[in-house]
Amino acid sequence: MNEKIVPRTFKGTRDFLPPEMMQRERIAGILRGIFRRYGFAPLETPAIEYLDVLMGKYGEEGDRLIFRLAYRDAATAGLRYDLTVPLARVVSQYPQLTRPFKRYQIQPVWRAEAPQLRQGRFREFYQCDVDVVGSTSVLADAEIVALTEEALSTLGFERFRIRVNHRKILAGIVEAAGLGPVWETPICRAMDKFDKVGAEGVSEELVRAGVADEARARLADVLEIRGAPVEVLSAVEPILAGTAQGPIGVVEMRRMLGYIEAFGVRPEHLTLDLNLSRGLDYYTGPVFESVLPDLPHIGSLTGGGRYDGLTGVFAEVPVPGTGTSIGLDRVMTALEQMNALSVSCSPTLCLVAHFDEATLAAALRFTARLRKTGVAAEVYYDADRLKKQFSYADKRTIPFVAVIGPDEAAAGRVTLKRMESGEQELLDEAVAVERLEEAARRLTSER
Repeated sequence: MNEKIVPRTFKGTRDFLPPEMMQRERIAGILRGIFRRYGFAPLETPAIEYLDVLMGKYGEEGDRLIFRLAYRDAATAGLRYDLTVPLARVVSQYPQLTRPFKRYQIQPVWRAEAPQLRQGRFREFYQCDVDVVGSTSVLADAEIVALTEEALSTLGFERFRIRVNHRKILAGIVEAAGLGPVWETPICRAMDKFDKVGAEGVSEELVRAGVADEARARLADVLEIRGAPVEVLSAVEPILAGTAQGPIGVVEMRRMLGYIEAFGVRPEHLTLDLNLSRGLDYYTGPVFESVLPDLPHIGSLTGGGRYDGLTGVFAEVPVPGTGTSIGLDRVMTALEQMNALSVSCSPTLCLVAHFDEATLAAALRFTARLRKTGVAAEVYYDADRLKKQFSYADKRTIPFVAVIGPDEAAAGRVTLKRMESGEQELLDEAVAVERLEEAARRLTSER
């Protein structure tokens, strides 16, 4: 006899049972609606990409986290690490796409790192991306920030911060510290760990990278600048005046902040953090991420920035781009820890009871009528006791149960029970349909 296989999931991956999927689909639906209102169109790309498409875009650390597939000695293909590099491939592969190309994409990605459940980190997780490809205007970056604020507010977050910075400002800070361009990448990577290790940890990281004491002191002085975004810009501007890229970053950031204000982003949701770098190598301009001050261990809920050179590895002429990624799993983890997730095991609004065989046809006709009017309804299959059918509805969190017994069937009526209160009404079938339609509309608006 063959040994039984132990049912289990691969470490860092999960099954999503109906209660979780109801919430995930609700959140994805909210985001999808916002993306569309901003003019973004849907895109999907394969889970598998050629390794040469993926490698060399994320930096040395990111490349190590790519899941290689055991296909032709793991040297040919891998699972996608994010949705941005596949987008760059698509834009280069399909030059007929109208530009600016505005797309959203909600799909899983994979990273070969140790899962951290409390932080919402998994090996397989969903990203919800929006990107604008084909425009160099910082208006596109500002629109991404405005979309991020609307998305987080609509999902139920009240206290959050969208942190912004500019890679050219960072390049200017490095130059002002007396360091050459070769130091930009290691310094950005060290600064990207600021929220995890603090100023002292970043300093230790810079020591390990070989940054001299005087340069580290200059960097520390600049990175301690705090205040409202315009105040931070005013403070850092004279420091960067003699650098090659710093003044360009200041001008672009000032213009971007003006657009953000015009979009109506609330000032308390926005900060300019000079230590924000976003560690990936492909960023070239504004960068942004959002965090929850009350749940710092979660890390960033969203993150992105401008990547004007990324498509250059696929085409002779690079196509500028900017965008952000909203981590569905991080959002779910945060809402769960805030006790802000509702519990629902079923999309069904009304369970139509199976009273007996004589009235089953009437129950089926009523079920079909509800479905045709847009009400999610299901019929109970077996002629069990009503108590058992009510219990089933209660366990599934189905709000209503409709009962059609012999008397109701003869009179064209329905007994409608509201499960939450236990209240029952005897209604004409048409009135019962209207009542359930109204409940469905109300439920949709609440979600």
